[in-house]
Amino acid sequence: MNPPFLECHHLEKAYPAQPAVRDVTFHANEGEILAVVGPSGCGKTTTLRLIAGFERPDRGEIRMQGRLLSNEQTFVPPEKRQIGVVFQDYALFPHLTVYENVAFGLRRQPPQEVNQRVSEMLDLVGLIHLAKRMPHELSGGERQRVALARALAPRPQVLLLDEPFSSLDMDLRLKLREEVRRLLKGLQLTAVFVTHDQEEALFMGDRLAVMNQGVVQQFDLPERIFSQPVNPFVAEFMGNANFLPGRVVSEGIETEIGLIPQRVPLPAGSSVELAVRADDIGFDLNGAANGVILSRVFKGVINVYKVRLHSGLVLEAFQPHYRYFPEGQPVRIFADAGHDLACFYNGIAVTVDENHLDRVTKG
Repeated sequence: MNPPFLECHHLEKAYPAQPAVRDVTFHANEGEILAVVGPSGCGKTTTLRLIAGFERPDRGEIRMQGRLLSNEQTFVPPEKRQIGVVFQDYALFPHLTVYENVAFGLRRQPPQEVNQRVSEMLDLVGLIHLAKRMPHELSGGERQRVALARALAPRPQVLLLDEPFSSLDMDLRLKLREEVRRLLKGLQLTAVFVTHDQEEALFMGDRLAVMNQGVVQQFDLPERIFSQPVNPFVAEFMGNANFLPGRVVSEGIETEIGLIPQRVPLPAGSSVELAVRADDIGFDLNGAANGVILSRVFKGVINVYKVRLHSGLVLEAFQPHYRYFPEGQPVRIFADAGHDLACFYNGIAVTVDENHLDRVTKG
C-alpha cells in the first residue's frame, strides 16, 4: 500500500506568547483535497506555513511522497519543496501585468516555454483575455484567479490555499469555490485548503482536520465529522449544535422534550448530553406545551425559530417558510431527527449501537 502523498506527524510550533501548534498529525492522499478548518487563532495558518516551509517546526516531521521535508535535524527550504501557495490577500505584484505575475515563478525557463505555460494557466482559469491588465484593474475574483494561475504555473506537487475566498462577497465566493474544486480535481492535484468557514470546509474537503487551540480535534471524512463528532467542540463548531441534557434509561435517553429511543452502552441513570441541530428539532401546537417561541428569523426557504424550554434551555428549530408562529406562542417541542444524535458522556463521544454503525458503514 502506498504511503500518503503528504504527511504531517506530531508537529509542534510555539511562539514567545503561546504555543501555536501542538501534536498536529494528519495526511492527504494523492489527488485529495484536505480542508483544515477551525476558528481564528486555532493554528491552521501556522500549520500551512510549516508545510510550505515558511516556518520551521520545533518538533515533528513533514513528508511528501515519503521525502522528508522537515524535522528537528532536516529542513528543506520553501523553493525546493515543489509546493505552491495561494494567499488570502492574493499577494500579486502591483507593478507587473497579469501575464508577468503568472510568469514570475518561471524565470529560469526558456521564453517560449514560459509563454506557453502562462497561456495554458491563464486559459485554465479563464483569464487569457486579461493578460495585459494590471492587478488594480481586476475584480477580487479575477485577482484570486491570477494568484491561482501563478501558484499552478511551476507545476507544484502540492497546492496550499490559505483562506483564498475570505475577502470576496458571498455570491462570488460560492461560484469561485466550485470552480477551484473542479479545477483541482481535474488536475488531480493534492491540496490543503485552510478556512474558518464550516460550510466551505465541508464542500471543499475530501477529508477534514478540525482544529482548536493548536490541536487537531478530529480528522476524518466530512460526513463522519458532521454526524459523529468526537467531542462537544466539533459538534458545536461544525454544526451549530445545542446540547440537550438527558438521562440513560432502558428504552433510550430521557430528555426534557421526551424519550429519545437511542440506546447507548452506559448504565441506567447516567447523565449525558445530546447534540441537537435545528433540523433535529420539531414543534407544533398539539399536546401539552413544554416550551415557548422566543424569536423567528426568515431565511427565504425556511424560518429559523428559537424556542425556550421550561428549564430555560434555548434550542433552534427549522420550519418551512410558510409556517408562522408568533413570539410568545406556547408549543410542544420534540425531537424529529430521523437518525441517532451525537451523544456525549463527560465530554467524550459515546459510540452508538453496532446495528447503527453497520447501517452507516454499509450505506
